[in-house]
Amino acid sequence: MISEFYKEMTGRPSVIRHFFAYSMERAKVVGPENVYNFSLGNPSVPAPDHFTETMIELLQNENPVALHGYSPTLGIDSTREAIAASLNRRFGMNYEAKHIFPTTGAAGAIAHAIRCVAGEGDEVLTFAPYFPEYIPYITGCGAELKVVPADITSFQINFEAFEEMMNEKVAAVIINSPNNPSGIVYTTETIDRLASILNQKQKEYGHEIFLLSDEPYREIIFANADSPYISAHYDNSICCYSFSKSLSIPGERIGYVAVNPKAKNADDIVPMCGQISRFTGHNCPPSIIQLAVEKVLDETSDVSIYETNKNILYKELTAIGYKCVEPNGTFYMFPQSLIPDANEFCWRAAKELDLIIVPGDSFECPGHFRISYCVTTEMVERSIPVFRRLYELYN
Repeated sequence: MISEFYKEMTGRPSVIRHFFAYSMERAKVVGPENVYNFSLGNPSVPAPDHFTETMIELLQNENPVALHGYSPTLGIDSTREAIAASLNRRFGMNYEAKHIFPTTGAAGAIAHAIRCVAGEGDEVLTFAPYFPEYIPYITGCGAELKVVPADITSFQINFEAFEEMMNEKVAAVIINSPNNPSGIVYTTETIDRLASILNQKQKEYGHEIFLLSDEPYREIIFANADSPYISAHYDNSICCYSFSKSLSIPGERIGYVAVNPKAKNADDIVPMCGQISRFTGHNCPPSIIQLAVEKVLDETSDVSIYETNKNILYKELTAIGYKCVEPNGTFYMFPQSLIPDANEFCWRAAKELDLIIVPGDSFECPGHFRISYCVTTEMVERSIPVFRRLYELYN
């Protein structure tokens, strides 16, 4: 007898993947150059040469038995030590290898971290707009996700709604900054206010409230953005990171959990992650990828194209008449839909103009749509007349 729970989930596929699949079918009909595909957050620039050279060097010079062997349960020691040292050097932290757990991207990091700090009957809060895959991560540990409504004027935290939703059942809060889909970075003022509220509520409720910081876009920050390292502002924090965007290696599935050394039970959390892996079949990222990223921790791909694309899109779309909070990181933009029903709006764009954008409803922010501009600048420039035609359909 199959699981009805997972069978039922198959009837609710990702909206993003649905639009992407449509774009692939249209590309077969009209040619990929005639489909303006802004659906997926797949990096559009190559990995750094140093990463590629490191992979080649490892394959040519390392013992293949060791290189392709099992990773230790908690990750390769030298990789964990290097990650800790890099974070300490860059952000003034005090991590040790024992606080680092390599994972299969930020998804693996969040899925492990949430199981460490929340369980049956607990609540986990996050802030709209948010990455919808939080739902299975949190449901899978028996907790319940509650979503704080967005402040659509700035996409900083809606603190009034947040404080109303806080209660003794809240075990953790997940934040994503820089944010997918808004492109907004939470400011130092925002993070300090959040930390202050959480510290106050911990005392009031008599238990820890962990802050899980989802940071796959940490290195994609635009000029003059205030981008604090979140774990430096709150003790009971866990950083969940991915190299997918910074190094343009999403297919390699490599990230990590970094437990704040000041957190309650900090020394227990990484060993707990190892035990959680036994239940999920995680068993660490490949050894070769751990060893490769170890050598390029302070490097990134040439992510400057994303700021170039943002500047073009934001300037041109707002000039046309679209309303949008200007992003200061990531490769996403989140304008307001021209009609209340963003799903209808996005499907009309797709079917009449071959313009593939994603409705904001699945991010729990209806009336908006996401543009994923990790594409060529040439395509961005060609898309502007198409966005203008879309605007003219409603004005």
